[in-house]
Amino acid sequence: MKSPSDALVIGVGQGPDGPVLLNNPLTAKAAEALAESLSVLGITGAADQAHRLPGLPEAGASVLVLAGVGKLPAAKVPANALPAAKVPANTVPGNAPTKHTLSEEVLRRAAGSAVRQLAGLTTVTLALPTATLADVAAVAEGAALGAYSFTEYRSSNNGLKDPVKNVAIHTNLPADKALQKVLDRAALIGTAVNATRTLVNQPPSHLYPESFADAAKELSKGLPVKVTVWDEKRLEKEGFGGILGVGKGSTRQPRLVKVEYSPAKAKAKIALVGKGITFDTGGISIKPALGMGDMKSDMAGAAVVLNTVLALAGLGLPVKATAWLCIAENMPSGAAQRPADVLTMFGGKTVEVLNTDAEGRLVMADGIVAASQEFPDAIIDVATLTGAQLIALGDRTAGVMGADSVTGALKAAADRAGELVWPMPLPEELRPSLDSQVADIANIGERHGGMMTAAVFLREFVGKGKDGEQIPWAHIDIAGPSFNNGSPYGYNHKQGTGCTVRTLVAYAEDLVAASA
Repeated sequence: MKSPSDALVIGVGQGPDGPVLLNNPLTAKAAEALAESLSVLGITGAADQAHRLPGLPEAGASVLVLAGVGKLPAAKVPANALPAAKVPANTVPGNAPTKHTLSEEVLRRAAGSAVRQLAGLTTVTLALPTATLADVAAVAEGAALGAYSFTEYRSSNNGLKDPVKNVAIHTNLPADKALQKVLDRAALIGTAVNATRTLVNQPPSHLYPESFADAAKELSKGLPVKVTVWDEKRLEKEGFGGILGVGKGSTRQPRLVKVEYSPAKAKAKIALVGKGITFDTGGISIKPALGMGDMKSDMAGAAVVLNTVLALAGLGLPVKATAWLCIAENMPSGAAQRPADVLTMFGGKTVEVLNTDAEGRLVMADGIVAASQEFPDAIIDVATLTGAQLIALGDRTAGVMGADSVTGALKAAADRAGELVWPMPLPEELRPSLDSQVADIANIGERHGGMMTAAVFLREFVGKGKDGEQIPWAHIDIAGPSFNNGSPYGYNHKQGTGCTVRTLVAYAEDLVAASA
């Protein structure tokens, strides 16, 4: 094939006997020569490996890139893959039968990693194995996520490479209407995740409650959504004590933003509540200085739910979805709330604030009560809520807690979307630790299992549905996976990752499919 691009990317996996050249559009002779050279070139097929070689004449690209996809199961090495030095002379890559296909997430990561590492090139052709439309969609998503950069506040791009501008996907699947639909969806998902990343990456000098509300309006333009903003006066008038209590220590006053997508003939009704602490010093219970700069990302939950609803609107999915962005800046000052203060939350419940650094649950409680009053079929809240999440599940896996009917569906959606979540319990013995001597509930309780204790607190604010039963609810703690402090990997860059958007969109799609 001729690839009118700067680089042609093909895959290499780690087989039991060494590197394995995967399905590709090269001629049999070229593929054989390349496969025999893999080990000599130091190519292992490890994930995130992107080895550049001079382009082959028949490829038409000036650079040939061998992208690692990671380990292949020993018993399931592709029948049409080309192990080093074991190439059938009559094998034609791309035409031989395939006994093993890569998972969609492996394809997504390989594509994203390659595109990320090829920054500086204009056009890249991805020729990874794609046996289904879902495979093509995964490659397209990975490419969209890999082609991201955040340079808004740099005075010069000297030394920085622009992300890849154009990506072509080589596939043997017919270019029918179904293919175009999955490509359009992949582009929209990429836009939503990257918009989330950009919000998370904003410096707190520029992203604060009022400007976050303005950003929500700007991102919503052209979409069938309604945006409503509560300023500090309306929050005071209507009794949003949690958001006001957290935000009153800052000169930049808090906001509540409601983003509604209400399609005709909606098959389900969901509410998404997001934590939007634009910067978290800890308040009077101040955090250590080391690493405090990362607290610009404490609004990731609000960015996630905002862009999820906008993605659902862009897809035209028949699901009524409402995002509640609970936005405040948590600062220490003479006006800040103090440990031992009591707040009256929206809806009337009182909370004793024993630690002002447990502020996310205070703003979220207001949002959950407000969401409950509209009787959705399910409430899902997303928050960078606890350091305990990182202790329990690490940097890349989110914790999900709540009603089994929602947590199970979210886990299935996350698996389909290629994101890592893990269900955690809500032990009843944690609730007494939140008892207060002076208010209905305290904002901190048992230290051990702190991620679950925080979720138990939030559950207290979930309202009842029209049937008199508590509305099905789930809490997703994304403290670790929302922000990457380490090296880039797969389609993820440093800092904001945009995690959970894909899961929530898949969850909504699953609701529609179940109602069919």
